[in-house]
Amino acid sequence: LHELLSSRYCRHCREANTDEGGRGDERGNEQRPAARRHVASVAIAAGGQHGAQARGSGSSLAPSAAAAGQAPLVCHGHSRPIVEIAYSPVTDDGFFLISASKDGKPMIRNGETGDWIGTFDGHKGAVWGACLDRPALLAATASADFTARIWDALTGDEKHKLEHKHIVRTVDFSSDSRQLLTGGAEKVVRVFDMERPDAGPTLSLEGMAGPVRCARWHNDDRWILVTCNDVAGVKVFDARSKDVVGALPTDGACLSMELSPAAAAAADGAAFITTADGSTVKIFDAHTLQEVKTHHLPHQAESASYIPSTNRFVAGGEDLWVRVFDYETGQQLECHKGHHGPVHCIRFAPDALSYASGSEDGTIRIWKLATAAAAATAAAATADSAATAAGGGAGGKGEGLERNGVSGGVVRVGATEEVIKKVEGFHIAAS
Repeated sequence: LHELLSSRYCRHCREANTDEGGRGDERGNEQRPAARRHVASVAIAAGGQHGAQARGSGSSLAPSAAAAGQAPLVCHGHSRPIVEIAYSPVTDDGFFLISASKDGKPMIRNGETGDWIGTFDGHKGAVWGACLDRPALLAATASADFTARIWDALTGDEKHKLEHKHIVRTVDFSSDSRQLLTGGAEKVVRVFDMERPDAGPTLSLEGMAGPVRCARWHNDDRWILVTCNDVAGVKVFDARSKDVVGALPTDGACLSMELSPAAAAAADGAAFITTADGSTVKIFDAHTLQEVKTHHLPHQAESASYIPSTNRFVAGGEDLWVRVFDYETGQQLECHKGHHGPVHCIRFAPDALSYASGSEDGTIRIWKLATAAAAATAAAATADSAATAAGGGAGGKGEGLERNGVSGGVVRVGATEEVIKKVEGFHIAAS
């Protein structure tokens, strides 16, 4: 209750929460320190099982978000801002979520529940990029310590360290996990052979217009998509000839680029590339590279994500809110508050039932898509009705157990409303 009141009504607490996690330069140097609880820097839970959880560092419900209509799963653990999150495809063990943070401690979680699985410990600087390969057996991270590292995602052991001459911002596995893309402040995109990573890069794309912000494999690993800091558009390179074979135009510097997860592609095989440039979200056909949708948003968007099967795209930015939009019309369908800092990254889960957001406040929040949340609510209501009917039948009319506001088959809704009125009635004077 104190957290709810202080974050909503006290100006000083609200400003502190907004700045929580601090801002830093590209190397991850703190300009405003923050103290947050984070998980121990162990490698991965014993036994190498994805299902293991860290004590006291799982997910919880955010009271402040409930007022916005939905209480997300809140994933604590990082002590600095989160700058990238990425889901694995659906595997036999489910799907997983990896996060990159300025605290230098990339983490892997259960993608559905948000439960912490492990922390990859070894980087000496901020981690700017992280990804998992398709089977979720390998993880790769990009760091301000001038290295990219490959990890065993089951044990947490570091397998390889790839030295660079400057900050590394992005990493991406090829579809067969045999090659790794890296890019960063050197303005060079490199490809490493995972069977001989210490032999140096097998391919280098040099002379980029600026520091590389994001690089992704595409078109069965024949193309490489590249975005650069402070440079508009996405360049498409042929991985064999190194030639530019296409470009995706954006209105401003491309802040976010995403390929629709293969598992969630449309039934007709359509796939899309989604970009965000601060005020505009654009969606391109991934096969033809033609622009198919452009939405000018009334709010700043630092990151956006789209999955065809949902007919929705999500976006987040500096105003702390997470929004859901209709793909066809661009109309805002949902708006959720919960983060206490700008939203730097947002991604749909591969099952298309939820999406995750990472923020300056050092937390990841997993939100249910409205259609999925409605189905879950309906199922819960059906179960409650059955339980209520069973209780009334056993004890007679007006009898039975009194639990969670249900007495004799009658739900007392007034109690919650009374508490809300009392909370809203408090006036906290600034000290």
